[in-house]
Amino acid sequence: MRRRIFLKTTTIPVLASCLPLRTGWPFASETKAKPLHYGNKQIIDELTKLIPQLMQESVVPGTSIALVGDGKVFWQQGFGVKNVENKERVGTDTVFEAASVSKTVFAYFVLKLCENKVIGLDTPLSKYVPMSFLGNDPQLDLITPRHVLSHTTGFQNIRSTDSPLKVHFKPGSQFDYSGEGYWCLQSVIARVHGRENAGECGQYEADLKVCATDFDAALKQNVLAPFGMKSSGYVWRNEFAKQAASPHDVAGKPHAKKRPTATDIARYGAMGELHTTCTDYAKFLIEVLDPRPANSFRLTKKMHQEMLRPQVKLKEEGKIDGADAWALGWAVQQRKTGDVILHSGGQDGFRSLTMGSVARKSGFVMFTNSDNGGKVLFHPKLATVLNTLLIS
Repeated sequence: MRRRIFLKTTTIPVLASCLPLRTGWPFASETKAKPLHYGNKQIIDELTKLIPQLMQESVVPGTSIALVGDGKVFWQQGFGVKNVENKERVGTDTVFEAASVSKTVFAYFVLKLCENKVIGLDTPLSKYVPMSFLGNDPQLDLITPRHVLSHTTGFQNIRSTDSPLKVHFKPGSQFDYSGEGYWCLQSVIARVHGRENAGECGQYEADLKVCATDFDAALKQNVLAPFGMKSSGYVWRNEFAKQAASPHDVAGKPHAKKRPTATDIARYGAMGELHTTCTDYAKFLIEVLDPRPANSFRLTKKMHQEMLRPQVKLKEEGKIDGADAWALGWAVQQRKTGDVILHSGGQDGFRSLTMGSVARKSGFVMFTNSDNGGKVLFHPKLATVLNTLLIS
């Protein structure tokens, strides 16, 4: 089972208990950080010393990082090893599981489909595909792509035999992080815009039957390839084997790397199955932070602004990664120095984090190959250094 592992500010889900309680990053005013002069050797020197130290303290075998400033990558580096047994070094071309950071890429794809009028951002999904899988619940007819991308569908995160899929509140009325919402939208788009292979299917949580689709090809054609993300994809391919990092548990022991099939991607692709490198994801991040003119693949200025506009406020007891609100595919920290967009992810031996400031056209992405990765990504010392990228 693949699922997003995250920590709210006051509760720790059972599957995430291996991570420390995290309250998100300190606000810029709390770090007393000085604005960064891009290319300044100081931040690179600090990170070069700090990251290996935090990795050793936290039992994290491998980390990859890319820093963006003024809309360009100005530093990228790999630390540690892909696998503690073969000792192969992590490089800037090492492939990691992005986990739920994948949702930002899917959201971008969806919004371009909305621009192209393939689907409507505020059109109920039931208009395109009958939403009969939950019986006669009339609330199903209210769920729109906007609700999915802002996590306001009312669905829980992941269904199970003990917790069948259900609409828990009126769609649009409040926030509750939901991977199932992303699956629902992905499934509708596959019916409307893509192809489904009824001869290649699999069984997933709570006896859910899912058949393979062309999700991998669609995302490559519409996002990954146009943005130069040549080392990225969803369905496992042979090229990944040489470059992929292995997942590690809290004791630092490697375990088998799952190789997702087309049916796995039909179930989990939008939720968190992007395989990518820091180098590749940084290219996508730049498109979000410093967008080029709209074209067949890039969003218009209006839709770009809508993507990053806060859609729903998060309650204090339900905050994730220090976010105050959720936009479309992105969490938002509403700082005094300007909004910061972010997304984290965690699953099966991988933890990830990306943050950025559109005002400064700057940000970063970090991937780790350990269940302990959050101890590095959310360490106060690292936050103090990297916050210099995000201060307006």
